This record gives sequence, structure tokens and C-alpha cells, in this order.
Amino acid sequence: MKKHKNKNQQTNSKLHTTKKKPSIVYWLGNNLYLNITNSCPNSCYFCFRKYKNGIQDFNLKLENEPSAKEVIEELQKVINKKNWNEVVFCGFGEPLERLDLILEVTKYVKKHYWKTVRVDTNGQGYLLNKGRDVVLELKKAGVNKVNVSLNAHNKETYNQICKPTFEDAFEHVLEFIKKAKKEGLETEATSVTIPEVELTKIRELAESIGVNFRVREYISFIW
Repeated sequence: MKKHKNKNQQTNSKLHTTKKKPSIVYWLGNNLYLNITNSCPNSCYFCFRKYKNGIQDFNLKLENEPSAKEVIEELQKVINKKNWNEVVFCGFGEPLERLDLILEVTKYVKKHYWKTVRVDTNGQGYLLNKGRDVVLELKKAGVNKVNVSLNAHNKETYNQICKPTFEDAFEHVLEFIKKAKKEGLETEATSVTIPEVELTKIRELAESIGVNFRVREYISFIW
């Protein structure tokens, strides 16, 4: 006699079969994105990963951090499927937690595909990689652009909304932006639209350093 699954078993089975494998490589528009870590020295209250497991159809909650070899293998599967504008290090963590991987993968991309490479960062690379000239290493590897999440015009506001692990995080974010600009990387500072930030003052700060400023719309996940 054929056995029938009860409702709970059917639901659990469906959840099991529809669970998506974490994505190392994903895409939005004309850009390819590399999700290389879920670690971050900040705990921003507005962070997307606090409310979602991913974006669109991609699961960005990594079970393990990928090796450079794994990133390259996943990249190879899709990089020739479209004329992508950029390859971007940006996922559910701070990419510069894994500087060596960024350098290795960037060199591979520049050697084989000549794509523009961008790093989206919170700007704390020097705190995460003590004793290293992070910006210069990025430049030498072939990184073309950095987008830095500034998010505040002063330390007090930055600490309030981003809750950094490092006490002097805000100062290092500004220093990172200045060094990236000085080394000739295309540098953009950004801020999310939340009540605590004064976008006009952040724009003035970014422009005083000599870099472009862009506003990122905040999507509320509280219903």
C-alpha cells in the first residue's frame, strides 16, 4: 500500500529541495559580483544581511569561505556568457578581510579577461591588514575602482550607526579614501539614506577629499 507523507513531511521536503546553494559569484545588471566572505568588522544596523539571506535569486549566506581557486572556477562558468562591465568584490561581508584572495583573483581577471575590477569596501583595510600598504597592493594587482561606504560625516555618527569593532575606524575610512585617491584609483564615497546621517555634510566631506559621492537608497525590512 502506498504511503502518503503528512503535511509537515511535505513542507519539510519542499524546504529541503528548494534551499539554494550559497553563491560565490552572482550578477546584477551588467556587473558580476564576488561574494568571498561573510565576515565584517562593522555591525551596521541597516545592513542588508541582517534581514535577508541574499538578493534576488542568490543566496549569499556562505557556509564556508571559498579559496581563490574556487572563486576562479565559479567565475569561469559565467564570465564569458555576457559582456560584463565590471567584476566587483562585494557580498555579505567586507572583502578586504581577504586581501590576498582579492589580489590573486584580480590578477587572474586582468590577465585573462581585461575586465574592470572594483572593490566595494567599508574602508577599514589597513586595520584588517596591519603593516601592509593595502591600496598600493590593490593597484599593483590591477584593481581599477574602490567604492567606500562612508555613511557619516563624523566619528560619533559613524560609531552610532555602524558599530565598528575598531575604535579608530572612522579615521581609517577617511585615510583609506585619501590614499586610494592619491594612488589614482577611481574612488567613490557612498552613504545610505537613513535618518541619522546628514547627506549634505557627508557630500561636503567627500568633495573636500576630492572624490565623487553617491547616495544609496535604504530599503526598510521592518514591516
